[in-house]
Amino acid sequence: MRPDTPAEHADSADHVAEADRLERTAGRYPEDTEQLLSQAAAHLELAGERERASALYDRLLSPDLAAPLENPALVRALKAANLWEYGHEAEARAIIDGVRAAAPPHPAPWVIVAEALESHDELQAAHDTFTEAAALLVEPGAERPPAEVRPVLYGRHRVRRMLGEPHDTWDTLADGLHTGTVSLDELHDPKRVWSLGSDNPAELKAEISRLRAELGAYRAALSRPFPVAVLHWPTGELAELVEAYPSLAEEYPSHEEHLATIESSLRELAASGTPNLGIVSATVPSYEAFAASEAASPTDTSLLPQYTTTLAARGRAEPWPPPPTAPCWCGSGRGYGECHGAG
Repeated sequence: MRPDTPAEHADSADHVAEADRLERTAGRYPEDTEQLLSQAAAHLELAGERERASALYDRLLSPDLAAPLENPALVRALKAANLWEYGHEAEARAIIDGVRAAAPPHPAPWVIVAEALESHDELQAAHDTFTEAAALLVEPGAERPPAEVRPVLYGRHRVRRMLGEPHDTWDTLADGLHTGTVSLDELHDPKRVWSLGSDNPAELKAEISRLRAELGAYRAALSRPFPVAVLHWPTGELAELVEAYPSLAEEYPSHEEHLATIESSLRELAASGTPNLGIVSATVPSYEAFAASEAASPTDTSLLPQYTTTLAARGRAEPWPPPPTAPCWCGSGRGYGECHGAG
């Protein structure tokens, strides 16, 4: 839910401008208010406009909101973390207690409140929160828990190292899931900070490498609030599109070629190292509405990537690639491994 641009590469004005843009977009797409205003609040936090961010969280949590929230616990967790950062500790603690008591079935609220506690040196409370989340979200005996659950295990591992606790089963699982060049034990070793005061160049160089690895992993986790997506027109929608706007036949000569282009484009992106890929499915009415909102014609092909990005930002993207046994993204009904994932 954090914005794409790291704080060191954008000034406060940039973040405020982006927050304002997202608020305007939420006004045009009220069904996506939760996603868009949460991103806007995150930009305001990065700009230091924490009171404005809290106002957006309050707006999302208001009973007057047009559509019910999909993940109210996440919004409450974000609000608590933000409040604590500008002096509202008591209110933040009360919200955190409420989030823990609600036991949300999604990992993000757990991670946010646990990290808020950790950042304010409440290590035991952070440990207990991560542990409650792991007990709820990690299947007993699971060897490869879903990617979205792994930050719970990594966070728990980090706090346990800081508390000096011995490894347990979940720590071992976290070690096995971590794929970085520097082990979790090294990344989470509380003693390593002392090496920054060393006069030994070799020790300093090693510490810089460890810090870079940790920063790289952190940025990778927060780098994109939505996937790099490719646009998919289902069979009927593409036929309707080309019939209504014949000039787009140059862009889409056939549905088969369209599907093949999607898969090949995503594979090229994956091969280039681009993370967080996805597919968004289009509809003609949605595309026409988008074109109208941009005061442009649907025949303008430059709108297509903008439309794709807008759908992805509104949370409409499906991750790619799907598991081999999952239904293929093309809608054929066959497993991905037997359809576009073959070969």
